[in-house]
Amino acid sequence: MTDRPVLAVEHLTFTIGGAHIIDDVTLEVPQGEMLGVIGPNGAGKTTLFNLISGVVRPTSGRILMEGKDVSATAIHTRARAGLGRTFQTSSLFPALTALENVRLAAQVRLGAPISIVRFPRATDDATRAARAGLDEVGLSHHAETEAGVLSHGDKRKLEIAMLLATDPRVILLDEPMAGVASGDVAGLSEVIHHVHTSGRTVLMVEHHMDVVLGLVDRVAVMHHGQLLACDTPAAVMADAAVQSAYLGEPL
Repeated sequence: MTDRPVLAVEHLTFTIGGAHIIDDVTLEVPQGEMLGVIGPNGAGKTTLFNLISGVVRPTSGRILMEGKDVSATAIHTRARAGLGRTFQTSSLFPALTALENVRLAAQVRLGAPISIVRFPRATDDATRAARAGLDEVGLSHHAETEAGVLSHGDKRKLEIAMLLATDPRVILLDEPMAGVASGDVAGLSEVIHHVHTSGRTVLMVEHHMDVVLGLVDRVAVMHHGQLLACDTPAAVMADAAVQSAYLGEPL
């Protein structure tokens, strides 16, 4: 991990009808870091991800990727610049196999014609990339399984494999454990750990505090749209302001 921020937000603000959903947030994420973003419902976590990924535009402030202002660029432009994201709800093609889902993502990156009806060739670049992505998340044995019948935990792994096929440098994971059975949490955590330690920068919104504390380098605490604290897990958990702000509110 280097000290150079691969992602930064400066005085980021997003308002709706005069209400501050995100309020003057400034944050730098160095290359190779894993940052957990925590806070109760309504704290602004997903909105922060929506701003970074381009789903919505900030009212004020800037979003920088490797020093370049991307605040006004489209979602696909940020994706080409190396930003990938998963959402709280599944974004798979349930009737296609796991291999076909990842292959479509690889086709986008490679600039190949996109087809969901043409049978994947075993030797083309997109198929090789898809098989590598499935292998990286431990789903090679499900290559020919329809995505719709996978367990929820395996669906989350498949979404990560699709992200990896686009070769992102920065990955946003929005509540990857949501809906995942308790028996699948450890395996999904291992996949996320591998994605991070393979050299990628990861930001993760997550309510499972045991997962967050076991994976991340730093924790950013959101509270009423503001960044309340950002430090190591131990320092954040010991922070009096964090404890006071969240007294009676589950993290």
